[in-house]
Amino acid sequence: MKLCVAGAAGAFGMKHLDALANIEDVEIHSVVGHDAEKIAAFAQERGIANAYADLDEALKDPTLDAVILATPTQLHASQAMACLRAGKHVMVEIPMADNIEDSHALVRVQQETGLVAMAGHTRRFNPSHQWIHNKIQAGELKIQQMDVQTYFFRRTNTNAKGEPRSWTDHLLWHHACHTVDLFQYQTGEQASQLQALQGPKHPDLGIAMDMSIGMKVPSGAICTLSLSFNNEGPFGTFFRYICDNGTYIARYDDLVDGHENPVDLSGVAVSNNGIELQDREFISAIREGREPNASVGQALSAMESLHKLEQLLDDK
Repeated sequence: MKLCVAGAAGAFGMKHLDALANIEDVEIHSVVGHDAEKIAAFAQERGIANAYADLDEALKDPTLDAVILATPTQLHASQAMACLRAGKHVMVEIPMADNIEDSHALVRVQQETGLVAMAGHTRRFNPSHQWIHNKIQAGELKIQQMDVQTYFFRRTNTNAKGEPRSWTDHLLWHHACHTVDLFQYQTGEQASQLQALQGPKHPDLGIAMDMSIGMKVPSGAICTLSLSFNNEGPFGTFFRYICDNGTYIARYDDLVDGHENPVDLSGVAVSNNGIELQDREFISAIREGREPNASVGQALSAMESLHKLEQLLDDK
């Protein structure tokens, strides 16, 4: 299968390239980056035959099967729809759009084309969260509260590699998107009650630097999410599952109980790398002609909840 990775030289694009290298019968056919010289040099260094500064040019190749979009948030929906209309399967990093209208439009285009379109909700695939999901599905755990912290120190416009960014990140539409989707996925319900508060906006970036979100599903489980771009210390997202039968803390692919004892995740999946597992699901869904876990259709409920949260913040 021939894949194109757009945004390949960025922090997440490189994670996808590394993950795809572990998957059998996959060829990185091309890469896309906004700087023609840099992406050409990057492709040569990685031994990739084709490099483009324009995604539309890459999509013209009839031998290309699928695209992974690790591009700026504001481009996600339009680029994903362009891939589908060009006859290419697509996985778009989250959020699949930064507004509800584009989210609905992307789902419509997927339905019209019948191609695989998947949102990059990596948390569904991290072995830590898969272990919890399996226990919930087996009736062995019931979530009472998810307590989640998403913390970065990002007072300048930089990416996860500490490099300057050409676009502005967003606590709600990007970072909260992970938790909103995961909470609804793990409980199997859409949030029926929502609350949101945000701190002052950055004078230059124009975005809130601190945010607090609360959610409740009809069965009674709640989620408390704290987000900050002002936190000095280890960055990332950490999930505490407070359940009827134990407490568990998920840190990306690792899981411990409430007393910090490691949970054995062997046998949960073929890899301990959530991004690789996400990419494997995308490729398997294409080969098997089925809807993937985290399809854009499945991810729409999270976008609807984010839209409601945005309205609450706008009302403040």
